[in-house]
Amino acid sequence: MDPAGGCPHAANARLLARGAVAPVVLPGDVEAMAVIGHDALKEFLSHPDVAKGAAHFTALREGQIPDGWPLKTFATVQGMTTADGDNHRRLRSLVSKAFTSRRVEALRGRVEEVTAELLDNLPAAAGKGSASGADVVGADVVGAKATGANVVEANVVGANVVDLREHFAMPLPMGVICELLGVDAEFHDQLHHLSNQIVATDIAPEDAMAANRDIVAVLSTVAASRTANPGDDLTSALIAAREEDGDRLSGQELIGTLLLMIIAGHETTLNLITNAVRALCRHRDQLELVQSGKASWSDVVEETLRWDSPVSFFPFRYPTRDLTVDGTVIPQGTPVLAGYSAAGRDKAAHGEDADVFDLTRYATGSATRHLSLGHGAHFCLGSSLAKMEATIALERLFTRFPDLDVAVTEAELPRHASFVGNSVQQLPVSLG
Repeated sequence: MDPAGGCPHAANARLLARGAVAPVVLPGDVEAMAVIGHDALKEFLSHPDVAKGAAHFTALREGQIPDGWPLKTFATVQGMTTADGDNHRRLRSLVSKAFTSRRVEALRGRVEEVTAELLDNLPAAAGKGSASGADVVGADVVGAKATGANVVEANVVGANVVDLREHFAMPLPMGVICELLGVDAEFHDQLHHLSNQIVATDIAPEDAMAANRDIVAVLSTVAASRTANPGDDLTSALIAAREEDGDRLSGQELIGTLLLMIIAGHETTLNLITNAVRALCRHRDQLELVQSGKASWSDVVEETLRWDSPVSFFPFRYPTRDLTVDGTVIPQGTPVLAGYSAAGRDKAAHGEDADVFDLTRYATGSATRHLSLGHGAHFCLGSSLAKMEATIALERLFTRFPDLDVAVTEAELPRHASFVGNSVQQLPVSLG
């Protein structure tokens, strides 16, 4: 796996041509497997002999994984994503009440309000540059630099240019999840920066350890604040549950749960909105379909999840015995990546046109359901909220700015330095 990330789809196609399960090498020469075929992944995600707990990770248990390994947090954080059986059900039940259909629908008004505020501010943000380093002068984008020394260079004449990722796609889900958790606005930018470092796969060991220390410190401050001043938020509810019955939630599980909620609650939706805007701007015929009512904004969200999954390869699951998946043996204790971006374009499941962004595939209701939000017991708890946020964001964005377009070529957009997250670091757009 390339620690620097990049667009995964060409490599995925080569792997899929060879089979549904692929041996891969992770940073640090750690041997692993990736399940990339749709049917194989669906089977693997719900297999009774596949675990999430790090105790099943043979190399980790035997001391072969050093501190600072860029993927170690995915294995060792204490929360729902690394728990099995009764522990998983206990942790999930503590959070699930915040994501019932009724509670999510109750958030619709707030999501619409935040979306409107951000859209109102977009024209003013155009021309002011961005915190990530873009230098926008008038209608010209000059040497816009992404964090990590990648450079976007363009000359956009006669357009109001703004980094849509920074000024819209990120603050919407970050604001909503932080409001749900009771995290003050002063921490939003810092938490986003630290989240980026935690999901990075090319990060130096000392930087990885520092990012983990820093995010734990921030979330401990949040927990202490909510302990002293409880409110109508999920963090306060988790603390109350812990104080009522210490067996229900340990201190490490509280911080781990908050960490997972922050990262999963904004990074994936941020990538989803970003990828959807890129797809619609590159496929104006599909944008015309939805603008004319021949396809829905929900179709846009579902097709983006399939065609350009916000998460490319998610760590980790471990077979609890030698397991044969689609004819390939995955040895017990092997760390396995869930290849969501590959499965979304698997022609065996989605047809010969699987690599085509096509909203009409949902018209008959016969399209194969994608796996980008997981499957089985660990299906994404916040899927309904993420879809609602993205649907509202996209509809309102293109209603307000129907001629919005990406201001640079796809090749000029700097990619995430990760094979976990799948998106770009910046999205300069002309508002039209």
